Amino acid sequence: MANEGYYLEVELDSNKEKNYFYSSLSSIKKGDYVVVESEFGLEVGIVCKNPITESESQGYSSKSILRVATEEDMKFYYLNKESANEAVAIFNECVKSLGLNMRLVDAFYVLDKSKILFRYVSEERVDFRELLKELSNKLKCRIELKQIGPRDRSKITGGIGICGLPLCCKSFLNEFEGISINMAKNQFLALNIQKLSGQCGKLLCCLKYEDQDYTELKKDAPRYGTRFKCDGIDYKITGVNLLSKTVKIESSDKEIIKVISFEEVNGMMK
Repeated sequence: MANEGYYLEVELDSNKEKNYFYSSLSSIKKGDYVVVESEFGLEVGIVCKNPITESESQGYSSKSILRVATEEDMKFYYLNKESANEAVAIFNECVKSLGLNMRLVDAFYVLDKSKILFRYVSEERVDFRELLKELSNKLKCRIELKQIGPRDRSKITGGIGICGLPLCCKSFLNEFEGISINMAKNQFLALNIQKLSGQCGKLLCCLKYEDQDYTELKKDAPRYGTRFKCDGIDYKITGVNLLSKTVKIESSDKEIIKVISFEEVNGMMK
């Protein structure tokens, strides 16, 4: 039987995502730098987790780790980072002189420095043909420009969320799912867009995490504002707590205020 291979999660500078790569070497471990071939070219990436066996994998990509990064690879890796910083200044100067409405997020050279990737954000479509010519003349390599959205920008730059933890998009989210204001309504959150928005300016991704749970909890919950009569007294539901499965009810004259369970109020409303 052939020896089983391994899969390792590697973070790359080109997309700030964690991707799995195959290797036959079991000696590679978390924290090691490796050389892989990505969609942009040869890159140095860092291993984020210890290897898992091929049988434990879940249909991961067939892309392979080419080698453990050598001293020479790491030398070029760090030199390229310095060169990318210089390229950022050149890019910004060109954008300013051409009067283009675009804001650079970062720049990244492939390992052999044959190509540089610039990622930028813009609220409109940009004609960057002249920009490409100027950059090519000054940097003497292939230029790739990539427009990204505000969520991708936050994923690249990172930061701390309102929960006090690193941004989810920076920590573990590789794909962005649709988030709607209905998810906030579903959780009885105050519809304050500023408080419900993340650093990217879009609705918080975490609104999605508990949305299905709240949907299930609401199936047995009395509706807020419902009026009913019990023992000759008119009541109104003025508060609903899905987590404790209780509601606040008030009599029409405000003389009686109670907090009771869903089961109790549903029984009173029959």
